[in-house]
Amino acid sequence: MRTIGNFLWFILGGVFMGLAWWLIGLFAFLTVIGIPWGKACFVMGSFSFFPFGKEAISRDELTQRDDIGTGSLGMLGNIIWFLFAGFWLVVGHIASAIACMVTLIGIPFGIQHLKLAGIAIFPIGKTVVSKEVAAAARAANAKARVSAIRDAA
Repeated sequence: MRTIGNFLWFILGGVFMGLAWWLIGLFAFLTVIGIPWGKACFVMGSFSFFPFGKEAISRDELTQRDDIGTGSLGMLGNIIWFLFAGFWLVVGHIASAIACMVTLIGIPFGIQHLKLAGIAIFPIGKTVVSKEVAAAARAANAKARVSAIRDAA
């Protein structure tokens, strides 16, 4: 079912938003300062091409440790990102979501565009993994939190 969803997504417009992510990534790579944003654009652009069966999660949620993209510098990077490029990707995904939701069959695609719009706001510090890996990471984090609460009590 994921394969069918990804195929339909790609041919019915997902390719355009994926290319938009990649185009912004190319512009970011033209400057030395923009390379971290460019890398995030290519990761999220690939996700935008074939989003079904995958999920974008925070790297600290996946690895259980902070890095430069998940801390305060990552937040600053996300603010800069939103001001220069993120806003336009959000507008593109929302417009695509509205166009998809006009038809009954397009509602799942519209929902996916809205998820991607949320990611476009703050992509720094996120990574794309399969839904199973994301669920396993969340379960491991919950288990660690419960263990920490039990140890504190």
